[in-house]
Amino acid sequence: MVNYQKLCEKTVKIARETGSFVKNFRLNNTPNVETKGKNDFVTQIDKASEQKLVEALGNLLPEAGFIAEEKTSDKVGKKFNWIIDPIDGTTNFIHGLFPYAISIALQEDDQIVLGVVYEMGLDECFYSWKDAPAFLNGEEIHVSKTPTVADSLIATGFPYSNYQLIQNFMETLTFFMKNSHGLRRLGSAAVDLAYVACGRFDAFYEYNLKAWDVAAGAFLVQQAGGKVSDFKGGNNYLFGRELVSGNALMFEEMQQTIEKFMKKEKL
Repeated sequence: MVNYQKLCEKTVKIARETGSFVKNFRLNNTPNVETKGKNDFVTQIDKASEQKLVEALGNLLPEAGFIAEEKTSDKVGKKFNWIIDPIDGTTNFIHGLFPYAISIALQEDDQIVLGVVYEMGLDECFYSWKDAPAFLNGEEIHVSKTPTVADSLIATGFPYSNYQLIQNFMETLTFFMKNSHGLRRLGSAAVDLAYVACGRFDAFYEYNLKAWDVAAGAFLVQQAGGKVSDFKGGNNYLFGRELVSGNALMFEEMQQTIEKFMKKEKL
């Protein structure tokens, strides 16, 4: 039987060690940048970070496979798969701007059972495991208690290649600018979700996201007492490329508002 707590503690250590490597490199070097697609970048440190994570996590749980952004490993696990983003916020990383983070989740069958987001700028590690609360650097965290969208600070992310729903998305920005405490765009979905989990943001939504962007952070939100869904209120947020999250009090209002604006066309 898997001891999720011990597994999580070891994963936190791996994330922190890899994060120190990434941060130290950036402080002393200018990364070499390659382009994977329109405004979709990768550096040699994304790849090196992922290689370190794959090796360490592979030793930690040899039977597990990987769903990883840079495809360092094509191993598929029968029961367990690590979902990892070696640097979430690569564009920030390229420009020397925080936040950027390492995101690690463990999927058992079709459920996430462990999540770690290590944000390097503030040296903050958010983590949780199955049947446990969420933590930030050893202290238990919870989502906010903000009751309405009108009282909320909301995070989002801008699409960088898929502009199919850009007009719908712009309508959401206009609405929340007028009907909330404000919008923030940090450039890392993993960090946005971690900040929802600890109550800094009341909600976060974005489309065209990948599983490695959101797997760990979405799990943290849920473990911290929040809710996560796709735009239609369903559970297809991990691979469905759309996600809305928030505290339990204002989540339904948030989700229904997003659905109203974003449902006009399919992704």
